[in-house]
Amino acid sequence: MNTYKAFPTHVVLMRRAFAILAGVLALPVMLFWKDRARFYSYLHRVWAKTSEKPVWMEQAEKVACDFY
Repeated sequence: MNTYKAFPTHVVLMRRAFAILAGVLALPVMLFWKDRARFYSYLHRVWAKTSEKPVWMEQAEKVACDFY
């Protein structure tokens, strides 16, 4: 039973293009910002999100296969 809807490919590609563009444009400012890890962590979540399922849950399900 799949309760989460997967995003179409074009939506995933647009999110990833946004993450790259935002990361590159923000780089000069982020070099001197002391809290840049939070910003790039947010961009990583935007990059990794491919469905309505929370990113942490999807990644935890993938890792569980390695241990069992």
